[in-house]
Parts: sequence; C-alpha cells; structure tokens
Amino acid sequence: MAKKEKMGPVNWIAVVVATLFALGASTLWYGPLFGRARLEEVGPGKLGIRRSPARTAAITAALLFISASMMGHMFARVGAATLDVKWWLYFMMSGGLAIAFVVPSLWISYSQQRISTRLALIDGGFWLAAYLSMGLAFMLMGQ
Repeated sequence: MAKKEKMGPVNWIAVVVATLFALGASTLWYGPLFGRARLEEVGPGKLGIRRSPARTAAITAALLFISASMMGHMFARVGAATLDVKWWLYFMMSGGLAIAFVVPSLWISYSQQRISTRLALIDGGFWLAAYLSMGLAFMLMGQ
C-alpha cells in the first residue's frame, strides 16, 4: 500500500510577514518607483474616482493576505524538507503564480477595458514584484 503524504502546517506568522513584504513592495512600486508614471495614466478624468488612501490600503492588505494565505498553503504542501534543499522553489512558485495566472488575468481585463499598455506593464510588474517578495518572506521565515 502506498504511503500517504501529509501536508505540513501553514506558517501563519510567515503569511503575515509575506503580506507585510508585499505591502512594502506596493509602497515602493506605487510611490517612488512608478507612482508618477501611474498617475500620468490614471490622473484626473482617466480611471474613475479617487478613493480614501486608508480604504485603499485596507483593501490591498486584505487581498494580499488572501494571496499570502494561499501561498502559505502551497508551501506547506510542498513541505519544509523539500524547500530546505530546493530554496529556489520559493521564487519559482511565487513568481510562477504571478507570471502564469495573475499578470495574464490582469492584462486580459485591461485589454477588454482598453487600458494603456504602459499601465498594464506598471501594474503587471507590481504583481510580479509583490509575489516574489512574498516568496522571499516565506523563504526567510523558513516556510
């Protein structure tokens, strides 16, 4: 009879740290790195109404927590023993999620809404950076 493999426990502290790392990436990405370029694309009269910065931060944090939770589950499924010897899996898996699922979904939506390629590149780049930063957090926290 085949041996059943068990999933390790989700490291919830690492999930919270990964969320904070992604929020940090957001602050840098949409602040000093690409904040001005993004504002040129979505400035007054371009993409809807302005929202409260606190509301935006709260929604962002909640949604990043959901993503980090799923990533924590995924790394728990792979297992600490595997991740200890194959550390690159943190980046391959987190970056792979962004490149294969998140960015294409975003770009499909943007193309349907006729949003500029420049904005799609800025936002797609953010999601790749955010997911890679979450992968780094999980690696540093030992999954």
